[in-house]
Amino acid sequence: TSHVYFTLQEVFGYRTHNLRRALCLITTMLTCGVLLLVFYWKPQWRVWANCNPCPLQEADTVLLRTTDEFQRYTRKKVICLYLATLKFPISKNPEEPLVADRHSVINHAVLKPELKLRYIQVRKIRYVWDNLEKRFQKVGLLEDSNSCYDIHHTFGRGLTSEEQEVRRLVCGPNAIEVEIQPIWKLLIKQVLNPFYVFQAFTLTLWLSQGYIEYSVAIIILSIISIVLSVYDLRQQSVKLHNLVEDHNKVQVTVMVKDKGLQKLESHLLVPGDTLILPGKTSLPCDAILIDGSCVVTEGMLTGESIPVTKTPLPYTENTVAWKSHSLEDYRKHVLFCGTELIQVKPSGQGPVRAVVLQTGYNTAKGDLVRSILYPRPLNFKLYNDAFKFIVFLAFLGIVGFFYALGVYMYHGVSPRDTATMALLLLTVTVPPVLPAALTTGIVYAQKRLKKKKIFCISPQRINMCGQINLVCFDKTGTLTEDGLDLWGDCPYSLPQEVNSFASGKVLPWGPLCAAMTSCHSLILLNGTIQGDPLDLKMFEGTAWIMEDCDADYRTFGMPGSNIIIKPGPKASWSPVEAIAILRQFPFSSSLQRMSVVAQVAGEDHFHVYMKGAPEMLAKFCKSETGNN
Repeated sequence: TSHVYFTLQEVFGYRTHNLRRALCLITTMLTCGVLLLVFYWKPQWRVWANCNPCPLQEADTVLLRTTDEFQRYTRKKVICLYLATLKFPISKNPEEPLVADRHSVINHAVLKPELKLRYIQVRKIRYVWDNLEKRFQKVGLLEDSNSCYDIHHTFGRGLTSEEQEVRRLVCGPNAIEVEIQPIWKLLIKQVLNPFYVFQAFTLTLWLSQGYIEYSVAIIILSIISIVLSVYDLRQQSVKLHNLVEDHNKVQVTVMVKDKGLQKLESHLLVPGDTLILPGKTSLPCDAILIDGSCVVTEGMLTGESIPVTKTPLPYTENTVAWKSHSLEDYRKHVLFCGTELIQVKPSGQGPVRAVVLQTGYNTAKGDLVRSILYPRPLNFKLYNDAFKFIVFLAFLGIVGFFYALGVYMYHGVSPRDTATMALLLLTVTVPPVLPAALTTGIVYAQKRLKKKKIFCISPQRINMCGQINLVCFDKTGTLTEDGLDLWGDCPYSLPQEVNSFASGKVLPWGPLCAAMTSCHSLILLNGTIQGDPLDLKMFEGTAWIMEDCDADYRTFGMPGSNIIIKPGPKASWSPVEAIAILRQFPFSSSLQRMSVVAQVAGEDHFHVYMKGAPEMLAKFCKSETGNN
């Protein structure tokens, strides 16, 4: 097949034809570079002129076309990688896999015995040609088809150093690099805009006819607008580069199979590496937690700095894909790139470990940066109407051009004067100052927004704001906004006995009190209780306090690295001296509940406390104990 679909784009294969390429080069020289300019505006024409269509597996150039209403084209060269450049011998036996992961596309992408791999780079993401599936597939991540067992068994003890090298070559570095565009490149991109090219032609014609003052005024305005636009684009490029640069300079510890622990730079990480999480740090990649639990703040992703508890991926031996096993709650096992790790809790079987899931621009942070670098085009009605208006003006200009041509030729005017006057009539219909005026307006609007600390990642959309008359905000966590307070509690078994916290009455000891003190996702960070505001208010209502486990509590048989809950000075009398939270199962939207495993001081058995939607919890209750 000569084309396939992937990531909402259609891909066509082409092979460069030397004769066609030579003809295009000659035509470019004959037209003084005009053909090259047309190819710059229309990359698909360049491919169609220089290449012949061919199957994708034979292509050296691919043409990508978006499947949206814009149908935009992008030209990409197919790049070849040779694994023979690695410093260790690689088996050329087609039956022998290159990497241990049987689901990995790398095993299907490398041709043997040539040890050659073909790939394209599209918007910072690398796609390799899968010789089995006959399509380009994304690399730089673990395949979704891996089961929980695969992740624990294949990657739990780390990769071999040889497999790491293979993956580094194929997947590329774990880096989110934003190139600072050179000023000359930004300047050329601005000047080669079709509007500015038309403007240059118009001004040249006007200057030749003696319209000096008006032409000079437009030239000055255009130069100012281009300089301002280039300066603004350069500043945005520098700021974005500085924002993501620190991500690439993190020291990490990985587990290498049969060699133990090894420290390296985060840009050397590959999908499948086993990370050791020592404590507070910034995550340099997306990773699946496989041992121990930890607390992260995902403010970079969600905008809310509430600590989130992450739990390890369960060790099950079924063959269901790991995301399907966890349903929509798979995120509770994933540590996302750019989020801050603020607390780790080992399971007692060694350090906290996580398997690298995605690297570079495949990560959550990479997606965020890509959305800034490549904003999604929007089909606004204003843009369509403006384009139709300019096309209409151009049509009037063409009509005027041929009318003037006919009139001047009829009256016997010289060919030079006839062509000049006809072209003048063509150029006055489309205002040459239009691009400069639009650019100046956008730059001025950006400066005003910047004073209010508002930054725009897509300046062209500022023009649309003049039409907005209603803005709707969707605030998440509406029920957990600041100022929420606890009114009281009502035991299900005794609905008539309502305990009002507003009256200052203390919650008496009982199963309800034990559940309210322990069944939550709160953490103790630097001596301060943090977490969901609703959980925090519920816990404060019990008047109990939270402490870290120390040697005194271990005398009660409580394990270390756990949160201890005990009655505070204002709490009601309790026969329990302390409760240790051994394991938290965070709230699951699919299960509509959360639960914890706790142990009372001095006891050798465990308690499980649960909270959630009433209709869900009712399924776990004995029907004969119900109270209608």
